[in-house]
Amino acid sequence: MSKINFNNIAILLFLTFTLASCKKNDVEIDENKMGDFSVEFQNIMGGETFKLDWEYKNAKNEPFKVSTLNYFISNIKLKNANGETYVVPAEESYFLVKADDLSSRFTNVKVPEGDYTELSFILGVDSLRNTMNVEDRKGVLSFDPDAGHSGGGMYWGWNSGYIFFKYEGTCQLISDDQNGDPTGKKQFKYHIGGFGGYSSPTINNIKEITLNLSNAGNAQVREGFRSNAHLFVDISKVFNGPNVISIVEHPNVMFSEFSQNIANNFPSMFSHDHTENFVKSSEELD
Repeated sequence: MSKINFNNIAILLFLTFTLASCKKNDVEIDENKMGDFSVEFQNIMGGETFKLDWEYKNAKNEPFKVSTLNYFISNIKLKNANGETYVVPAEESYFLVKADDLSSRFTNVKVPEGDYTELSFILGVDSLRNTMNVEDRKGVLSFDPDAGHSGGGMYWGWNSGYIFFKYEGTCQLISDDQNGDPTGKKQFKYHIGGFGGYSSPTINNIKEITLNLSNAGNAQVREGFRSNAHLFVDISKVFNGPNVISIVEHPNVMFSEFSQNIANNFPSMFSHDHTENFVKSSEELD
């Protein structure tokens, strides 16, 4: 009777498990089968639906109303359980969410079939798009260089960069001396941007947001169907995030060092509520 070589058996078992492990983690994303994926950004204020021109109070007990709320979402990425990441092509991955346009709350993209456990995106516009030729900026990134940020514009002509987050309204506690507004409407204006500088370092307020989808439902993307990740965007966190902001003390914040305090509150605004899967691509979501 031949002797059993336990060393050889151990080596064989090790190789078997190693190969099985490699095979499991070697699955490639199949870009030949694409499904519809959307992220829904529902603005809320604390625990209630956000409304323009509605009176709220911040953590400093300052009453305020919001007249304008716009923000850029870009650079969408999805990660599956195997750790593989799909990056949505850049030209398809720039969106402008506007509180006065409910249809803009959906960011619709095509992604390969798969079960995705993690979603990430940028609040803002990356440095590459900020510095490329104006004629190459399409869709929501197109702008009139002469109009700048006047009206609903989201671009600083004088500063050559996008406004990532535009938040305007009124607060009756603002003094006339602080406001500097000849209309007397006691307006506050937060225009937050800054991509790190073109030829020399400047403020960088680009924020990447990463959300775990597993706790409230993975995105199960299938060809012919739509998966929608529903997010809450708590606008109260602009003032009441890790950095507590006083409107009275800072009624106008634009391209300044203080803007970083507001930008650092942005990640706390986003949470994953739930995911709707296997919705027919032709169906509208409410």
